Amino acid sequence: MGVATRRWWLRLHRWLGLGLGLALATVALTGALLVVLKPLDQRLNAQLFAAATPGAPAAALDAMRAAVVQRYGAQASFTLRPPRAATDTFWVRVGGPWHGTAYLDPSNARLLGQRGEAEGAVNWLFELHSALLLGEDGKPLLAVLALAYLLLLATGLLLWWPRDWRQAWRLRLDAGTTRSLFDLHRLAGSLLGLAIAVSISSGAYMAWRPLSRFVTTLAGDTPAPPPRVRNAVGQASLDAMARTARALFPQSGIGYVQLAPGAAVRFRLKLPDDPHPTGLTTVWFHPASGELLAVRRWSELEAGARGNSYIYPLHTGELGGPAHEALNALSGVAAAGLGVTGGWLWWRRRRARAGAAAAWAVRP
Repeated sequence: MGVATRRWWLRLHRWLGLGLGLALATVALTGALLVVLKPLDQRLNAQLFAAATPGAPAAALDAMRAAVVQRYGAQASFTLRPPRAATDTFWVRVGGPWHGTAYLDPSNARLLGQRGEAEGAVNWLFELHSALLLGEDGKPLLAVLALAYLLLLATGLLLWWPRDWRQAWRLRLDAGTTRSLFDLHRLAGSLLGLAIAVSISSGAYMAWRPLSRFVTTLAGDTPAPPPRVRNAVGQASLDAMARTARALFPQSGIGYVQLAPGAAVRFRLKLPDDPHPTGLTTVWFHPASGELLAVRRWSELEAGARGNSYIYPLHTGELGGPAHEALNALSGVAAAGLGVTGGWLWWRRRRARAGAAAAWAVRP
């Protein structure tokens, strides 16, 4: 690489990092923190997350719906999340005048407590991580940040690419702070750059839906809209719908039940061959009559939606178990560290130049 070309790549790398480094570091560090803080939060707030009588017979889905409708009103939308383990409580995400999650005793549908959408440290961190506290407006920005990081990774690898591979992984800790941080910066970028890129890109894919639609269009697929319903007056039994769904897929578990006024009831099922931790197979029912309206297995979804079966657990680390989660947390810390060390190195370089210019100016 010529001197002029290298200088151009260095400037692009430097100004991308300085311009977007803080936002990138924030997203990466909050993601790493969430890996640790989510299970810690559940331990510290056992009154919300731990069932009082683990293994007790579960209350009916209809009882759960009745409890939250009485509390939050019939015009709210609800996403019911049955317990994933015998020790879990029953979660209900609420959308309406109040947004947040309600926690119910799985054995008797008693309300144990609630949290607003951004209430509590973990929820606030998640909102910062997933949308930079900007709501829907923050999600396109995350896609831009992901693209910027890919450019940072590419330019960083070009600048790092060694002529002598014997020096490629050299780390000098005895040559001063600046040199040590420079070596750490380039080594962390070269060793963990791909893992960071996968984590950030997968997050952007989930956050910004046009990316999913683009993949679907590229594959030549046509998205199937949810079935429309008419005469949605009355409430059919959710437990009867659940029995029908399980009869269609006997080895499945219920990931979520989504309820919205005037819309079809959506059961999301987890099939044994679906890598998504909560499943993307969908069974739709008429909310008033309980009629089966549509069935879509996860492997038959359009390409963009089907990709989420792999991208979501890839982003959270659930695809590869605890080792993958640990790698994701390490990648988040490393990405934040790259931003900090890159900014510090730029500041030191700028300060050194200013000192040299001042010394030159006072020379006799």
